[in-house]
Amino acid sequence: MKTRECRLQEIHHRVQEILQCTCSEKEVAGASVLFIRDGQEELYCEAGFADIREKAPIQRNTIFRLYSMTKPVTAAACMLLMERGVIDLLDSVSRYLPEFESLRVWQGETWAPACRPVTVRDLLTMQSGIPYPGETPPGRESAKLFGESPAFPTVKFAEALAQCGLEFQPGTQWRYGSSADVMGAVIEVASGRSFRDFLKEELFTPLEMVDTDFYVPAEKRSRLARTYEGGTLKEYTDNHLQIQSRMETIPVFQSGGAGLASTIDDYSHFTAMLLNGGSWKGKRILSPATVAYMTSAQLPEGRRHHMGWDSLYGYSYGSYMRVLESPGEAAGTGFAGEYGWDGWLGPYFSNFPRQNASLLLMMQRKDTGTWRLTRQVRNVILSEID
Repeated sequence: MKTRECRLQEIHHRVQEILQCTCSEKEVAGASVLFIRDGQEELYCEAGFADIREKAPIQRNTIFRLYSMTKPVTAAACMLLMERGVIDLLDSVSRYLPEFESLRVWQGETWAPACRPVTVRDLLTMQSGIPYPGETPPGRESAKLFGESPAFPTVKFAEALAQCGLEFQPGTQWRYGSSADVMGAVIEVASGRSFRDFLKEELFTPLEMVDTDFYVPAEKRSRLARTYEGGTLKEYTDNHLQIQSRMETIPVFQSGGAGLASTIDDYSHFTAMLLNGGSWKGKRILSPATVAYMTSAQLPEGRRHHMGWDSLYGYSYGSYMRVLESPGEAAGTGFAGEYGWDGWLGPYFSNFPRQNASLLLMMQRKDTGTWRLTRQVRNVILSEID
Protein backbone atom coordinates (compact mmCIF):
# COMPACT_ATOMS: atom_id res chain seq x y z
CA MET A 1 0.00 0.00 0.00
CA LYS A 2 1.33 3.43 -0.92
CA THR A 3 2.10 5.86 1.85
CA ARG A 4 0.18 9.11 2.09
CA GLU A 5 3.35 10.97 1.15
CA CYS A 6 3.68 8.92 -2.06
CA ARG A 7 0.04 9.55 -2.93
CA LEU A 8 0.46 13.30 -2.41
CA GLN A 9 3.55 13.29 -4.63
CA GLU A 10 1.58 11.55 -7.38
CA ILE A 11 -1.28 14.03 -7.04
CA HIS A 12 1.14 16.93 -7.13
CA HIS A 13 2.67 15.53 -10.31
CA ARG A 14 -0.74 15.03 -11.91
CA VAL A 15 -1.99 18.53 -11.05
CA GLN A 16 1.25 20.02 -12.37
CA GLU A 17 0.77 18.10 -15.61
CA ILE A 18 -2.80 19.36 -15.95
CA LEU A 19 -1.74 22.98 -15.43
CA GLN A 20 1.15 22.74 -17.88
CA CYS A 21 -0.98 21.01 -20.50
CA THR A 22 -3.72 23.62 -20.19
CA CYS A 23 -1.14 26.41 -20.58
CA SER A 24 0.61 24.75 -23.55
CA GLU A 25 -2.75 24.36 -25.31
CA LYS A 26 -3.31 28.10 -24.81
CA GLU A 27 -6.44 27.58 -22.76
CA VAL A 28 -4.92 29.84 -20.10
CA ALA A 29 -1.76 31.91 -19.86
CA GLY A 30 -0.98 30.65 -16.36
CA ALA A 31 -2.52 29.30 -13.18
CA SER A 32 -1.73 28.27 -9.62
CA VAL A 33 -3.31 25.78 -7.21
CA LEU A 34 -3.10 25.56 -3.42
CA PHE A 35 -4.52 22.76 -1.25
CA ILE A 36 -4.46 22.98 2.55
CA ARG A 37 -5.64 20.33 4.99
CA ASP A 38 -5.64 20.39 8.81
CA GLY A 39 -3.91 23.75 8.62
CA GLN A 40 -0.96 22.37 6.63
CA GLU A 41 -0.13 23.01 3.01
CA GLU A 42 -0.25 19.70 1.15
CA LEU A 43 0.08 20.91 -2.42
CA TYR A 44 1.09 24.00 -4.34
CA CYS A 45 1.50 24.07 -8.13
CA GLU A 46 2.01 26.85 -10.65
CA ALA A 47 2.51 26.98 -14.41
CA GLY A 48 2.56 29.45 -17.27
CA PHE A 49 2.82 33.21 -17.37
CA ALA A 50 1.32 36.12 -15.50
CA ASP A 51 2.48 38.35 -18.35
CA ILE A 52 3.26 36.70 -21.67
CA ARG A 53 4.89 39.73 -23.29
CA GLU A 54 7.29 40.22 -20.39
CA LYS A 55 7.72 36.44 -19.93
CA ALA A 56 6.85 36.93 -16.25
CA PRO A 57 5.88 33.55 -14.76
CA ILE A 58 3.02 32.87 -12.38
CA GLN A 59 4.49 32.98 -8.88
CA ARG A 60 3.32 32.56 -5.33
CA ASN A 61 2.92 36.34 -4.93
CA THR A 62 1.18 36.99 -8.27
CA ILE A 63 -1.81 39.29 -7.79
CA PHE A 64 -5.09 38.26 -9.45
CA ARG A 65 -8.32 40.15 -10.03
CA LEU A 66 -10.94 38.27 -8.02
CA TYR A 67 -14.09 39.55 -9.69
CA SER A 68 -16.96 37.57 -8.08
CA MET A 69 -14.69 35.92 -5.54
CA THR A 70 -14.99 39.38 -3.95
CA LYS A 71 -18.56 38.48 -2.98
CA PRO A 72 -17.79 36.08 -0.06
CA VAL A 73 -15.62 38.84 1.46
CA THR A 74 -18.57 41.21 1.18
CA ALA A 75 -20.76 38.58 2.85
CA ALA A 76 -18.28 38.33 5.74
CA ALA A 77 -18.43 42.12 6.16
CA CYS A 78 -22.22 41.92 6.35
CA MET A 79 -21.94 39.12 8.93
CA LEU A 80 -19.65 41.29 11.07
CA LEU A 81 -22.26 44.02 11.23
CA MET A 82 -25.05 41.49 11.77
CA GLU A 83 -23.44 39.89 14.80
CA ARG A 84 -22.75 43.34 16.27
CA GLY A 85 -26.43 44.25 15.97
CA VAL A 86 -25.82 47.03 13.46
CA ILE A 87 -27.59 45.27 10.56
CA ASP A 88 -30.66 43.06 10.75
CA LEU A 89 -31.08 40.79 7.74
CA LEU A 90 -34.79 41.62 7.53
CA ASP A 91 -34.05 45.34 7.36
CA SER A 92 -35.33 46.97 4.22
CA VAL A 93 -32.46 48.14 2.05
CA SER A 94 -34.23 51.51 2.01
CA ARG A 95 -33.28 51.89 5.68
CA TYR A 96 -29.74 52.55 4.43
CA LEU A 97 -30.43 53.63 0.85
CA PRO A 98 -33.72 55.59 0.65
CA GLU A 99 -33.79 55.30 -3.17
CA PHE A 100 -34.89 51.68 -2.63
CA GLU A 101 -38.13 52.82 -0.99
CA SER A 102 -40.34 52.59 -4.09
CA LEU A 103 -39.17 50.08 -6.67
CA ARG A 104 -40.65 48.95 -9.94
CA VAL A 105 -40.60 45.37 -11.21
CA TRP A 106 -40.58 44.21 -14.85
CA GLN A 107 -43.45 41.77 -15.32
CA GLY A 108 -42.59 40.54 -18.82
CA GLU A 109 -44.58 43.13 -20.74
CA THR A 110 -45.04 46.00 -18.34
CA TRP A 111 -43.81 47.50 -15.07
CA ALA A 112 -45.53 47.00 -11.71
CA PRO A 113 -44.74 48.22 -8.19
CA ALA A 114 -42.76 45.94 -5.90
CA CYS A 115 -45.04 43.94 -3.60
CA ARG A 116 -42.66 44.32 -0.68
CA PRO A 117 -39.30 45.98 0.06
CA VAL A 118 -35.97 44.40 -0.88
CA THR A 119 -34.32 43.23 2.35
CA VAL A 120 -30.68 42.81 3.28
CA ARG A 121 -31.27 39.05 3.26
CA ASP A 122 -32.59 39.29 -0.31
CA LEU A 123 -29.28 40.92 -1.24
CA LEU A 124 -27.27 38.24 0.56
CA THR A 125 -29.01 35.35 -1.19
CA MET A 126 -29.41 36.86 -4.70
CA GLN A 127 -33.20 36.93 -4.34
CA SER A 128 -33.50 40.70 -4.72
CA GLY A 129 -34.24 40.96 -8.44
CA ILE A 130 -31.45 43.55 -8.86
CA PRO A 131 -29.94 42.77 -12.26
CA TYR A 132 -26.55 42.48 -13.85
CA PRO A 133 -26.36 43.81 -17.43
CA GLY A 134 -28.67 41.75 -19.64
CA GLU A 135 -31.47 41.69 -22.19
CA THR A 136 -34.46 42.52 -19.98
CA PRO A 137 -35.39 46.21 -19.57
CA PRO A 138 -33.82 46.28 -16.05
CA GLY A 139 -30.75 44.51 -17.45
CA ARG A 140 -30.39 47.05 -20.25
CA GLU A 141 -30.62 49.90 -17.76
CA SER A 142 -27.98 48.14 -15.64
CA ALA A 143 -25.72 47.81 -18.70
CA LYS A 144 -25.93 51.56 -19.27
CA LEU A 145 -24.98 52.18 -15.65
CA PHE A 146 -22.01 49.80 -15.73
CA GLY A 147 -20.90 51.53 -18.92
CA GLU A 148 -20.92 55.01 -17.39
CA SER A 149 -17.64 56.91 -17.35
CA PRO A 150 -16.49 58.11 -14.94
CA ALA A 151 -17.95 55.68 -12.43
CA PHE A 152 -20.23 56.74 -9.62
CA PRO A 153 -19.05 56.35 -6.01
CA THR A 154 -20.17 53.20 -4.18
CA VAL A 155 -23.36 54.58 -2.60
CA LYS A 156 -24.33 56.66 -5.65
CA PHE A 157 -23.87 53.57 -7.83
CA ALA A 158 -26.23 51.57 -5.64
CA GLU A 159 -28.76 54.40 -5.69
CA ALA A 160 -28.59 54.40 -9.49
CA LEU A 161 -29.15 50.63 -9.55
CA ALA A 162 -32.44 51.21 -7.74
CA GLN A 163 -33.60 53.26 -10.72
CA CYS A 164 -32.93 50.33 -13.11
CA GLY A 165 -35.85 48.35 -11.68
CA LEU A 166 -36.09 44.71 -10.61
CA GLU A 167 -36.29 41.60 -12.76
CA PHE A 168 -38.78 39.89 -10.41
CA GLN A 169 -40.66 40.49 -7.19
CA PRO A 170 -38.28 40.48 -4.19
CA GLY A 171 -37.81 37.10 -2.54
CA THR A 172 -39.61 35.09 -5.24
CA GLN A 173 -36.70 33.85 -7.39
CA TRP A 174 -32.93 33.36 -7.44
CA ARG A 175 -30.95 35.20 -10.10
CA TYR A 176 -27.32 36.23 -10.13
CA GLY A 177 -27.04 40.00 -10.21
CA SER A 178 -25.69 43.19 -8.66
CA SER A 179 -26.92 42.52 -5.12
CA ALA A 180 -23.40 42.44 -3.67
CA ASP A 181 -22.65 45.88 -5.11
CA VAL A 182 -25.67 47.22 -3.25
CA MET A 183 -24.51 45.33 -0.15
CA GLY A 184 -21.19 47.19 -0.31
CA ALA A 185 -23.10 50.45 -0.19
CA VAL A 186 -25.26 49.22 2.72
CA ILE A 187 -22.09 48.30 4.64
CA GLU A 188 -20.62 51.73 3.90
CA VAL A 189 -23.72 53.54 5.22
CA ALA A 190 -24.26 51.23 8.20
CA SER A 191 -20.62 51.34 9.34
CA GLY A 192 -20.00 55.04 8.68
CA ARG A 193 -16.79 54.14 6.86
CA SER A 194 -15.90 53.75 3.23
CA PHE A 195 -16.40 50.16 2.09
CA ARG A 196 -12.67 49.88 1.40
CA ASP A 197 -11.71 51.19 4.85
CA PHE A 198 -14.18 48.83 6.54
CA LEU A 199 -12.75 45.77 4.77
CA LYS A 200 -9.18 46.83 5.43
CA GLU A 201 -9.69 47.55 9.12
CA GLU A 202 -12.04 44.67 9.96
CA LEU A 203 -10.78 41.88 7.68
CA PHE A 204 -7.62 42.48 5.69
CA THR A 205 -5.42 43.87 8.47
CA PRO A 206 -6.27 41.24 11.13
CA LEU A 207 -6.05 38.47 8.50
CA GLU A 208 -2.69 39.81 7.24
CA MET A 209 -4.05 40.05 3.71
CA VAL A 210 -1.33 42.49 2.72
CA ASP A 211 -1.88 42.28 -1.05
CA THR A 212 -5.68 42.47 -1.09
CA ASP A 213 -7.32 45.73 -2.13
CA PHE A 214 -9.49 47.49 -4.71
CA TYR A 215 -6.35 48.66 -6.53
CA VAL A 216 -2.70 47.67 -6.96
CA PRO A 217 -0.14 50.30 -5.93
CA ALA A 218 2.73 51.14 -8.27
CA GLU A 219 5.33 49.14 -6.34
CA LYS A 220 3.24 45.95 -6.70
CA ARG A 221 1.91 46.41 -10.23
CA SER A 222 4.56 44.22 -11.84
CA ARG A 223 2.99 41.32 -9.90
CA LEU A 224 -0.52 41.86 -11.31
CA ALA A 225 -1.38 39.10 -13.77
CA ARG A 226 -2.65 40.24 -17.14
CA THR A 227 -6.00 39.02 -18.47
CA TYR A 228 -6.25 36.88 -21.60
CA GLU A 229 -8.82 35.27 -23.85
CA GLY A 230 -8.60 31.48 -24.14
CA GLY A 231 -7.52 29.82 -27.40
CA THR A 232 -5.60 32.84 -28.73
CA LEU A 233 -4.26 34.28 -25.46
CA LYS A 234 -5.06 37.73 -26.79
CA GLU A 235 -4.76 40.23 -23.96
CA TYR A 236 -8.05 41.64 -22.67
CA THR A 237 -7.88 45.25 -21.46
CA ASP A 238 -11.49 46.44 -21.13
CA ASN A 239 -12.83 47.68 -17.78
CA HIS A 240 -15.46 44.96 -17.30
CA LEU A 241 -18.15 45.82 -14.69
CA GLN A 242 -16.31 49.08 -13.95
CA ILE A 243 -13.19 47.23 -12.73
CA GLN A 244 -10.05 48.96 -14.02
CA SER A 245 -7.97 46.73 -16.27
CA ARG A 246 -4.69 47.76 -14.62
CA MET A 247 -6.18 48.69 -11.22
CA GLU A 248 -3.86 51.68 -11.00
CA THR A 249 -5.90 53.99 -8.78
CA ILE A 250 -8.23 53.64 -5.80
CA PRO A 251 -11.67 53.45 -7.46
CA VAL A 252 -14.54 55.64 -6.34
CA PHE A 253 -16.84 52.67 -7.00
CA GLN A 254 -15.63 49.98 -4.60
CA SER A 255 -17.51 47.02 -6.00
CA GLY A 256 -18.73 44.52 -3.41
CA GLY A 257 -19.48 42.14 -6.24
CA ALA A 258 -16.27 42.21 -8.25
CA GLY A 259 -13.73 44.83 -7.17
CA LEU A 260 -10.94 43.13 -5.23
CA ALA A 261 -7.54 41.83 -6.26
CA SER A 262 -5.54 39.38 -4.13
CA THR A 263 -2.92 36.62 -4.06
CA ILE A 264 -3.52 32.93 -3.53
CA ASP A 265 -1.92 33.09 -0.08
CA ASP A 266 -3.82 36.20 0.99
CA TYR A 267 -7.14 34.65 0.05
CA SER A 268 -6.19 31.43 1.82
CA HIS A 269 -6.08 33.43 5.07
CA PHE A 270 -9.73 34.33 4.49
CA THR A 271 -10.73 30.75 3.67
CA ALA A 272 -8.82 29.47 6.72
CA MET A 273 -10.66 31.91 8.95
CA LEU A 274 -13.99 30.54 7.73
CA LEU A 275 -12.82 26.94 8.06
CA ASN A 276 -11.66 27.65 11.62
CA GLY A 277 -15.08 28.91 12.68
CA GLY A 278 -14.21 32.60 12.38
CA SER A 279 -10.71 32.64 13.90
CA TRP A 280 -7.26 32.98 12.38
CA LYS A 281 -3.95 32.79 14.26
CA GLY A 282 -5.84 33.12 17.52
CA LYS A 283 -7.71 36.25 16.40
CA ARG A 284 -11.49 36.03 16.37
CA ILE A 285 -12.99 37.71 13.32
CA LEU A 286 -16.46 36.13 13.39
CA SER A 287 -18.19 33.83 15.85
CA PRO A 288 -18.58 30.11 15.05
CA ALA A 289 -22.36 30.55 15.01
CA THR A 290 -22.09 33.38 12.48
CA VAL A 291 -19.79 31.37 10.23
CA ALA A 292 -22.16 28.40 10.46
CA TYR A 293 -24.99 30.62 9.27
CA MET A 294 -22.90 32.29 6.57
CA THR A 295 -21.82 28.97 5.07
CA SER A 296 -25.23 27.28 5.19
CA ALA A 297 -27.70 26.67 2.37
CA GLN A 298 -30.25 29.51 2.48
CA LEU A 299 -32.53 29.06 -0.53
CA PRO A 300 -36.11 27.85 -0.02
CA GLU A 301 -36.92 24.22 -0.82
CA GLY A 302 -36.82 23.58 -4.56
CA ARG A 303 -35.34 26.92 -5.63
CA ARG A 304 -31.81 25.57 -5.99
CA HIS A 305 -32.98 23.48 -8.95
CA HIS A 306 -33.58 26.68 -10.91
CA MET A 307 -30.16 28.33 -10.57
CA GLY A 308 -29.37 27.79 -14.24
CA TRP A 309 -25.66 26.79 -14.39
CA ASP A 310 -24.41 23.24 -14.99
CA SER A 311 -21.62 23.87 -12.48
CA LEU A 312 -24.24 24.47 -9.74
CA TYR A 313 -26.18 21.22 -10.07
CA GLY A 314 -26.44 19.71 -6.60
CA TYR A 315 -25.67 23.02 -4.90
CA SER A 316 -27.80 25.48 -2.99
CA TYR A 317 -26.76 29.07 -2.33
CA GLY A 318 -26.35 31.41 0.59
CA SER A 319 -24.24 34.42 1.59
CA TYR A 320 -22.77 34.78 -1.92
CA MET A 321 -21.51 31.18 -1.96
CA ARG A 322 -22.55 27.82 -3.37
CA VAL A 323 -23.22 25.12 -0.75
CA LEU A 324 -23.22 21.46 -1.83
CA GLU A 325 -26.36 19.65 -0.69
CA SER A 326 -26.58 16.70 -3.13
CA PRO A 327 -23.10 15.45 -4.14
CA GLY A 328 -24.61 12.87 -6.51
CA GLU A 329 -26.03 15.64 -8.68
CA ALA A 330 -22.72 17.53 -8.98
CA ALA A 331 -20.43 17.31 -12.02
CA GLY A 332 -17.62 15.52 -10.20
CA THR A 333 -16.32 14.55 -6.79
CA GLY A 334 -17.64 16.60 -3.88
CA PHE A 335 -18.68 16.46 -0.25
CA ALA A 336 -21.93 17.53 1.39
CA GLY A 337 -21.50 20.83 3.17
CA GLU A 338 -18.62 22.14 1.06
CA TYR A 339 -18.93 25.81 0.12
CA GLY A 340 -17.12 28.48 -1.87
CA TRP A 341 -17.32 30.62 -4.99
CA ASP A 342 -15.44 31.62 -8.14
CA GLY A 343 -14.87 34.67 -10.35
CA TRP A 344 -15.38 35.75 -13.96
CA LEU A 345 -11.67 35.27 -14.73
CA GLY A 346 -11.46 31.83 -13.11
CA PRO A 347 -10.25 32.33 -9.51
CA TYR A 348 -11.92 29.69 -7.37
CA PHE A 349 -12.12 28.35 -3.83
CA SER A 350 -13.91 25.59 -1.97
CA ASN A 351 -13.82 24.82 1.74
CA PHE A 352 -14.57 21.28 2.95
CA PRO A 353 -15.53 21.61 6.64
CA ARG A 354 -15.88 17.91 7.45
CA GLN A 355 -12.51 17.20 5.86
CA ASN A 356 -10.93 20.38 7.31
CA ALA A 357 -9.53 21.31 3.91
CA SER A 358 -9.40 24.22 1.46
CA LEU A 359 -8.74 24.26 -2.27
CA LEU A 360 -7.83 27.44 -4.16
CA LEU A 361 -7.12 28.04 -7.84
CA MET A 362 -6.01 31.31 -9.43
CA MET A 363 -5.99 32.27 -13.12
CA GLN A 364 -7.06 35.18 -15.39
CA ARG A 365 -9.04 33.95 -18.42
CA LYS A 366 -11.99 35.99 -19.69
CA ASP A 367 -15.48 34.46 -19.31
CA THR A 368 -14.43 31.49 -17.23
CA GLY A 369 -15.80 30.98 -13.71
CA THR A 370 -15.87 27.30 -12.72
CA TRP A 371 -14.82 25.40 -15.84
CA ARG A 372 -13.05 22.27 -17.10
CA LEU A 373 -9.64 23.01 -15.53
CA THR A 374 -11.27 23.65 -12.17
CA ARG A 375 -13.12 20.35 -12.26
CA GLN A 376 -10.02 18.45 -13.39
CA VAL A 377 -7.99 19.81 -10.47
CA ARG A 378 -10.83 19.22 -8.00
CA ASN A 379 -11.31 15.60 -9.06
CA VAL A 380 -7.61 14.78 -8.79
CA ILE A 381 -7.09 16.43 -5.41
CA LEU A 382 -10.34 15.29 -3.82
CA SER A 383 -9.46 11.69 -4.66
CA GLU A 384 -6.91 12.00 -1.85
CA ILE A 385 -9.45 13.11 0.77
CA ASP A 386 -10.73 10.26 2.91
